[in-house]
Amino acid sequence: MNIQDTIERALASAGLNTRSGPLRGVTDTIRQALASAGLGAGTVPPPATSPPPSAGRGGDAIDVVAREVTTPPDTAAGAAMPGQFVARSYTAPAGTRSYKLYLPANAASSAAGPMPLVVMLHGCTQSADDFSAGTQMNRLADQHGFLVLYPEQAPGANASRCWNWFRAQDQVRLGGEPELIAGIVQAVAAEQRLDTGRVFVAGLSAGAAMAVILGETYPELFSAVGVHSGLPYAAAHDIPSAMAAMKGRGVMGMGHLPGTADDPRRQAAQAVPVIVFHGDGDHTVQLSNGEHIAQQASEAYARRAAALTSTTEQGTSPGGRRYTRTVHADASGRPRVESWTLHGAGHAWSGGDATGSFTDRSGPDASAEMLRFFLGQSPR
Repeated sequence: MNIQDTIERALASAGLNTRSGPLRGVTDTIRQALASAGLGAGTVPPPATSPPPSAGRGGDAIDVVAREVTTPPDTAAGAAMPGQFVARSYTAPAGTRSYKLYLPANAASSAAGPMPLVVMLHGCTQSADDFSAGTQMNRLADQHGFLVLYPEQAPGANASRCWNWFRAQDQVRLGGEPELIAGIVQAVAAEQRLDTGRVFVAGLSAGAAMAVILGETYPELFSAVGVHSGLPYAAAHDIPSAMAAMKGRGVMGMGHLPGTADDPRRQAAQAVPVIVFHGDGDHTVQLSNGEHIAQQASEAYARRAAALTSTTEQGTSPGGRRYTRTVHADASGRPRVESWTLHGAGHAWSGGDATGSFTDRSGPDASAEMLRFFLGQSPR
């Protein structure tokens, strides 16, 4: 019996009708909340006849089905992609995952030299095409000369196509999804001319939570991590702790993550550069999660006797979104931890394009800012 059936049977045993009337909305809300965390045991509910307000418009939820992207990704305003977007798959003892790899137009040029790689991990219900369209990372790849890798979660591994950030077996180096994603990166490195000292990983929501895990479990592989609307390392180990973490209960304050009081992995051990974007109007994954990610990263540097100096500024994006940006820099002035609080923003990629789902066009441009942060780090 899955958790949704258990909830409905418990309500029914109390003589409450969950199929109609006021309680139908209650159970629908429970199903949506579970789906947003990738915790549902069934299929995702079908989309409404009209696209929901959150899809492609920066709404608060990521618990609906992302619409299928049928046009080539990153073709805003009719611009053609000069590069190649190839589909492949990778198999290892931990399983099989499909992925798409974007090769900018100059990737095949002998004069181009080894290129950086940005790994992009989609959110729940999304695909590689959808995520590339919304983030416009391929367009930036053409402009700046780097490859973009989009691993895709298998529906058989998670019914909502969420990365399983909340499972203990997927928070460790070997045997789970971190090993699979790292294996895809290594497979790409074996066939492409990569600058292996400049490999970065970024994600949205469940993908962002997995990006944090990858920074902790494979610090020698990833030079920096980009986190949009994600959760801190080892914030959960099962369904109840995942739901609590998403809502921000128990997240503020080191050593008080829900369900992991006896698990020392709750503190990030690896001092890996991190840039964080999070909306303070996000009701799917509360802002305190983003704040805790920045805190984890800063304290990891402090434990290595590399205390960071912080500066904070206020600003407004060209699209009218107010933000607070805090930069934690090392002694040389290089940003190591950077945190953007987006005032009034919900659960959506900041500055994204409406051709993809779960985007907020008002900015600031999270893709461009993450790339600036990534390329500003010292090569490994």
